Parts: sequence; C-alpha cells; structure tokens
Amino acid sequence: MELSSLPSVSSFSLCHPKPRSSATLPFLPFSNRKGAYFGYSLCKRATLRNSCNSAQNNFLRISRTHDGVSRCYFNQKEGLNRSYYNSKLHNENKLSRYIVARSEFAGTGTPDAAYSLSEIKPGSKVRGVCFYAVTAIAAILLIWFMLVLHPFVLLFDRYRRKAQHFIAKLWAMATVAPFFKIEFEGLENLPPQDVPAVYVSNHQSFLDIYTLLTLGRSFKFISKTGIFLYPIIGWAMSMMGLIPLKRMDSRSQLDCLKRCMDLIRNGASVFFFPEGTRSKDGKLGAFKKGAFSVAAKTGVPVVPMTLIGTGKIMPLGLEGVINSGSVKVVIHKPIKGSDPEILCNEARNTIADTLKHQC
Repeated sequence: MELSSLPSVSSFSLCHPKPRSSATLPFLPFSNRKGAYFGYSLCKRATLRNSCNSAQNNFLRISRTHDGVSRCYFNQKEGLNRSYYNSKLHNENKLSRYIVARSEFAGTGTPDAAYSLSEIKPGSKVRGVCFYAVTAIAAILLIWFMLVLHPFVLLFDRYRRKAQHFIAKLWAMATVAPFFKIEFEGLENLPPQDVPAVYVSNHQSFLDIYTLLTLGRSFKFISKTGIFLYPIIGWAMSMMGLIPLKRMDSRSQLDCLKRCMDLIRNGASVFFFPEGTRSKDGKLGAFKKGAFSVAAKTGVPVVPMTLIGTGKIMPLGLEGVINSGSVKVVIHKPIKGSDPEILCNEARNTIADTLKHQC
C-alpha cells in the first residue's frame, strides 16, 4: 500500500482500540470515529512505502503486532487531512511569495524598490506597442542597406565597420525620436573616431543600446549568443561585428576578451557593461574587471559613461511599456593606467558619483 508523503509531527496519537479478534475481515474501511484503524491483513507484515526514503520525506508509519497479525494504525484527523493541509500550505506560501514579490516590485514591499507597477498607465502600454512597431519597420527597411554594403565593408573596413554602425545609428534615432529625447553631456571627452578605447557604462534598461547607438561611435558591444539568432536584428549585429558571449562558459569569456584585444589592436573600440546585467533596482552594481584588464593590457584609455533615465522609461521586467521621460548621457574624461583594479574602482566611483548627484 502506498500513501502520499506527509509532513512529520512530533507526536501521533492512536486512540481507536484494536479489534478483539483475529477473525476480523481482511480489510476494514476507515472509521468515522476520531482515531481510525485501518488496513491489516493475514500476512506477516504490512509495509508502507514512499517513493523516497521515508525518514527524509517525513513519512510516518507505525506498525503493531496483535495475535501474530501485523497492523498499521493511522490517525484520521491528523493524517488523512495532512496531505490536503500540505497542499493548501504550499499554495498559500506560493501565493504569499507572489504577493511579496509583487509588492516589492510595486514599491510597497521595500523602500529600495525603484519602479512601481501601480504607475503603469494605459498610455505607456500603447507607446510600448508603437515603439516595437517603429523599431521593426525601421529594421526591415535598413537591413537591406547593410546587406548591400557588407561585402565592401569586409574588404575596406573589416574591423571598425563604420558604414554598418552609421546605419545602426539611423535605426536607433528613428526608433527613439518619437518617444523620448536624449541629452548628451561631455561630448568633448570622447576620443577621436579613429582612436581605439574601452567604453564602459552602467546598465539600467533595454533602451541603453538604442541610446548608445545614437552616439555614432563604432564600438563593438558584447551580447549574449542567443540574440544573434534573431532574424534581422541578429543579422545586423553580425554585420556590425559585435561580439557574442556565453555567460556561463569560461572558454567563451576568454575568447571574448581575446577578440576584444584583437579588435583594439586593429583600431576598433569595444564597449562593456561591467555590471554584467541590467540593474534590478536602479542602483549601480559591482563591476567586473574584464573590461579594465583589456584596457590595461592594450594600453588604451577607459571612457566611463553614465546613463540616466533609461530605467524609468523602460524598467527591467517591463520591456513592453514606454513611460514618458528623457534620457541623459554623461561622458566622463578618459582614464588611463596599467592596473585593472585601479581602473575599475576609478571608473565605478565616477559613475556612482554622477548617479548620486543626478538622481
């Protein structure tokens, strides 16, 4: 006989008296009394088993012998209802976790919550639909120019690929122009177009890529390998010479850094989000040192940039909405050095200070 797994209890009361005679029927139904006696047979021992180890899964079995016959006693109130109680408790816990997560995301669960579900307006959803419609139409129209130019780009500008990046700039500008404005500060700090550098910035939103493309710089982003498989967008990324990365693959990470150094040595620039992923609460995360190791080994400057406002317009987890607002990009003075840790700390402090004063 098999019973579903039940939670363990400290005590298990058995209050129904045992049958007086061994001539009882081979199997007795459950009693309506408080303590239920069930299931004994003329076999030497009845075994209750679970799909896993009974002790580990908190399954309780009590076996008693009476007149040479083995019986199992089970408390109906505590036992039979326990599987129902366990299921109910699981559902309540699941629901409570959902409520907590939702309330935190809505800004009511924790003081640090950055974006509010309650602030989402129907207009934001409509703008989100229009945003993706515009970006899709622009991509479909401009991809043909990339395809035509690509053989010439490979022949004459294999590493920088300025023509492809110019088309990507047009795509980004056409997409964001109807929805929000971008303000640039510190453009004088940008190195000349032909001078390779390592660009780094904070990462708040899916809109960060659009915003940075409007700069018109031919830096190579690092992106997840799976995105390169998307039609049109993935093709454009490949023609621009962007760098694929498998996040959890150490060999892919090493190949990525080698390719970055190779691009820099051939006159191209690379772009890193040192946090590794988008911020969940708008706060600046810890920086990884890969970008700064590349800069230190190749001797090129690190150009920190601070993105402000993209996370409020399109928060993480709400990629289907476009809120009203504006974006500001602050370009800081280049940093040079041979110690990756010093470069990392200085770049992060610069961005953190700017976020602190601007927000």
